[in-house]
Amino acid sequence: MYNAVTSQNGNLFIEGTALESIATQFGTPSYVYSKAAISSNFLAYQTALADKEHLICYAVKANSNIAVLQTLAELGAGFDIVSSGELERVLRAGGDPSKVVFSGVAKTAVEMRRALEVGIHCFNVESEAELELLNSTAAACDLTAAVSLRVNPDVDAQTHPYISTGLKENKFGIDINLAPQVYQRAAQMSHINIVGVDCHIGSQLVDIAPFVAALERLLMLVDELAELNISLQHIDIGGGLGVRYETEEPPTPNDYMSAILPLLNGRSETLVLEPGRSITANAGVMLTQVQYLKSNGEKNFAIVDGAMNDMIRPALYQAWMDIQPVTARSAETHSYDVVGPVCETGDFLAKDRSLAISAGDYLCLFSAGAYGFVMSSNYNSRPRAPELMIDGDQVHVIRQRESLEDLLNGEQLLPVARG
Repeated sequence: MYNAVTSQNGNLFIEGTALESIATQFGTPSYVYSKAAISSNFLAYQTALADKEHLICYAVKANSNIAVLQTLAELGAGFDIVSSGELERVLRAGGDPSKVVFSGVAKTAVEMRRALEVGIHCFNVESEAELELLNSTAAACDLTAAVSLRVNPDVDAQTHPYISTGLKENKFGIDINLAPQVYQRAAQMSHINIVGVDCHIGSQLVDIAPFVAALERLLMLVDELAELNISLQHIDIGGGLGVRYETEEPPTPNDYMSAILPLLNGRSETLVLEPGRSITANAGVMLTQVQYLKSNGEKNFAIVDGAMNDMIRPALYQAWMDIQPVTARSAETHSYDVVGPVCETGDFLAKDRSLAISAGDYLCLFSAGAYGFVMSSNYNSRPRAPELMIDGDQVHVIRQRESLEDLLNGEQLLPVARG
């Protein structure tokens, strides 16, 4: 997959623009994305599926900036959403609601109603209780809800337990062994139209075998449903294709589809995918600046202005993300923990990294285009970072840096007591 960053004599660039110039002009911490990389990574899926009827629904939760969504919508992408907020982002970005699938375990009636009104492609229903609420909500709207049941195939994705979603102990989906009876129940509902089956077993998969195992189980279910006179229009195999953070060698979309498509020979169902990370992760970086270098005698610390509130993946998942100076310097090399200003011991971006840096240097945290800004917060009352999009020789601010006034917006003091 396309990696946004290139190096020229030790200096880092995105699409010909020096990252140091971006950091100097726009400040740090900042998120920077490459439009060319996002486009290239999406088109890799389209090319791999050129001979198969398909719908590629980008997983909005990976990076929900409306300029990112606009870039994908203009390429013909559909979208996988998990909230009404994500739906509104897709609509604002010019996305086609008829290409939207609505996933998530806790959809509310209000969210269902809005999705029905705009005419989404389908709901990925995750429980019988949700199915009942969707039917009654659709009836109240005098509409019919297109439904794909998300089934849990009990396949081990062999990934971090927090992002594994296809095992019996996970909260997601309906047990695949119980699915036929749930489909039969759905077929009897007055305002439900069964259109497909859905499965998503986890994220950051670097082996094709779990995908193949999950699809094989899905196809057995599809054939069982056909015997019950329940025919499906699409088979949704979810997302989860991994990216390279350190030494991983994930399959390409073409590798992935070469393993999947033979299983679908002779079948008429449309193939639906929900990739997220593999499209945006390596299309973006986070820039941060070294504030101080500190040693306690046993450990060296590079204290930077980016923190766990800006990028939580290392603290939350113990995720390894590459970090390098944006400009080569002639400083002495030491092993550093790269830590931020948040008052938590868990506030780190990287540990035990060999870096030649000085105070004031800018650092680049790689592979930050997915699950970066979207998971950021205002913890410690820190304004959130801006997001920038590089498009050729143009740098676009696609989200302004939050101000201190933004932090206080919406809060109110209590009335002053009168004596």
